[in-house]
Amino acid sequence: MAGVASFLFVDLHALIAAIPLPPGESPPELPPPVLLKLVSVIQPAVITTLAVAVGCWLAGKVGLHSPAAEAAANDEPILAKLKPQILPGLIAGLASGVALVAIWVVSKPFFSPEFITRAEDFNKFLPAITRFLYGGFTEELLLRWGFMTFLVWAAWRLFQRLPPPRQTKRLPPLLRPEGSQGRPKPVWFVGAIVVSALVFGIGHLPIASMLAGGLTLPLVTYVITGNSIFGIVAGFLYWRRGLEAAIIAHMTAHLVLISAIYLSF
Repeated sequence: MAGVASFLFVDLHALIAAIPLPPGESPPELPPPVLLKLVSVIQPAVITTLAVAVGCWLAGKVGLHSPAAEAAANDEPILAKLKPQILPGLIAGLASGVALVAIWVVSKPFFSPEFITRAEDFNKFLPAITRFLYGGFTEELLLRWGFMTFLVWAAWRLFQRLPPPRQTKRLPPLLRPEGSQGRPKPVWFVGAIVVSALVFGIGHLPIASMLAGGLTLPLVTYVITGNSIFGIVAGFLYWRRGLEAAIIAHMTAHLVLISAIYLSF
C-alpha cells in the first residue's frame, strides 16, 4: 500500500497535460487535484488487495514463497531468510537494468524525435519514490505474488493429469484433492513466468501509443521485449529464490534506469 500511496507524489495534472492530443482535440476537463489523486489510488489499492489475497491462498499450495514475509509472520528471524535472496536480486537487477538501457539506446534510431522527447519527459514526471515503492513492491505483488501464482495453480489443477484416487476420479480437476495431482511440474512455472512477463509488457503499450500518437512495429517490439525481459528474470527469481529476490531485482533495475534517465541516455 506504500507503493499505491506513492502515486500521491505524482503531479497527475502535469503528467496528463504532457500526453499529446490528436489534431483538433481539446484537452479533457480534469477533476480537482485532490479528487484525481484519490481516484488514482483507489483502483490499484483494490487490485493489490486482491492479488495479495490470491497469493496468500495459493502460493503455498504450489511451492512458491515469500520467505522473509513468512518469517515475519511466524515470528522467526527475518534476516536469515532474506540473506540468500539479496545477492541474486542485486545481480539480476543490475543486469536487467543495463539490458533495458541498452535496448533503449539500440531502439532510439527507429523512433521519431517527438516520441523520444515525450518519452524522456514523461519518465521525469515519475518520482523516484514511486518507481521504487510501486515498481519495486506493488508491481511484484500484482504480477508475481498474485497473477503468476494463480497461473501456476490453475495450470497445475487443470492440466496435470495424474491418476486420482478411485473415489475422486469423476470429479472435475479443480474439485479434486490437491494431493492427488502431486507437485506442480516445472513447465507450469515456466509457462506462468512467460505469460505474466508478456502481460506486463503488453500493459505498457497504451501509454506508449499515446506518447507516440499510435503504435508501430518497432515500438511494439521495444515495449514488449524490454518489459518482458525483466518480467522473465523476476519470475525466475520468485520461483527459485523467493518473492523478496524479485522485489530487490525490480528496485535495483529502477535504480539503473533512474541513473540513465538523469544521465540522458
